[in-house]
Amino acid sequence: MQRPAPFLLLLSYLAFVSLGLPDTVLGVAWPSLRDGFGLSQAAVGAVLAATVSGYFLSGLIAGRLAGWLGVGGLLAASSGLVALGLAGYALAPRWSLFFPLGAVIGLGSGAIDAALNQYAARHFPVRHLNWLHASWSVGATTGPVIMTAALAHGPGYRAGYATLAAALGVMGAAFLATRRSWEERRPCAVVAAAVKGSAEPLPREGAWDALRRGRVWLQIAIFFLYTGLETSAGQWCFTLMREGRGLGVEAAGSWTAAYWASLTAGRIALGFVVDRIGPDRLLRLAALGVVTGAVLFAAASGLAGRLGLLLLGASLAPMYPTLMARTPARLGHATTPHAVGFQVSSATLGAALLPGAVGLVAARAGIGAVGPAAATMAVLFWALHEALVRATRPPP
Repeated sequence: MQRPAPFLLLLSYLAFVSLGLPDTVLGVAWPSLRDGFGLSQAAVGAVLAATVSGYFLSGLIAGRLAGWLGVGGLLAASSGLVALGLAGYALAPRWSLFFPLGAVIGLGSGAIDAALNQYAARHFPVRHLNWLHASWSVGATTGPVIMTAALAHGPGYRAGYATLAAALGVMGAAFLATRRSWEERRPCAVVAAAVKGSAEPLPREGAWDALRRGRVWLQIAIFFLYTGLETSAGQWCFTLMREGRGLGVEAAGSWTAAYWASLTAGRIALGFVVDRIGPDRLLRLAALGVVTGAVLFAAASGLAGRLGLLLLGASLAPMYPTLMARTPARLGHATTPHAVGFQVSSATLGAALLPGAVGLVAARAGIGAVGPAAATMAVLFWALHEALVRATRPPP
């Protein structure tokens, strides 16, 4: 792997920050939106459904779009789409014009996510994948700060969304100016063909060809379970600790924040050691940590259970970026653009569906069922990852 160009690496970090900016601001803006448009609390679901739908769809077609537009062109167009959607949020006079813009933002964000991940997986060392995903957390933290400042100092949510739109517009302009630099100088297919003594490049694999491969479906399932487990634990741990285990509001909130912080800290810390341990060994050790942490969180109601929650977060930390980084080696460079898009879509679907499924279980069996549900997902995740390791292990 060649050393990445410094300015592309820096731009990738800034892009992940910008990708996180709009993802977490709806909750801050929602009271103002609800009162301004005269809505019920349930109306927030319309925005979330539109955004998830756009994100899911764009992941499915990101590989094909990257083939048409190039990675740089896709990043520029997608950033412009997100900026357009955020500007629409700032300007929309009616709710009927506001919530459909979530699909526009989801389409753009999903394409940015898929394009950046597939490019980084093929060109950046594994440690940078972990740090890039940690930088998403910087954006996810900064976005609510921007929106809170806009609400607290008078301009309101429209100014907050306008500020975010300007930030994404700047990123889109940067991608447009550097679009040719994102293209591979020597495509992997040409290199592979040269090694075999052929002057012709190997054909690019199509999306349907990728979906015929069992390894692709294994990774799709793994990403679905990963984000489902991560999001379910994050969304339900407060309620479990508060209502099921008797913690106070502040204590339960602090441990919930600590869970999310363990994900960020884990990605930063493990990025320094992944090259020494090896990505595959790190993934297997982390998968065992996921099971251990989830079982502890499910079985122990005291301090051990809360420490298990932190172990779960820290063990989940390297999974998404390192699995993305290993996709070219496990599936091949021709399959990677499509596979990464499918993985992003699957991850989006898991984050949308599995927390709701856990909620249905908790409604029937009681809030205490959240822990066993998380442990079950963790064991399934570990089993699927072991199956992937065996399926992609090189022959002796």
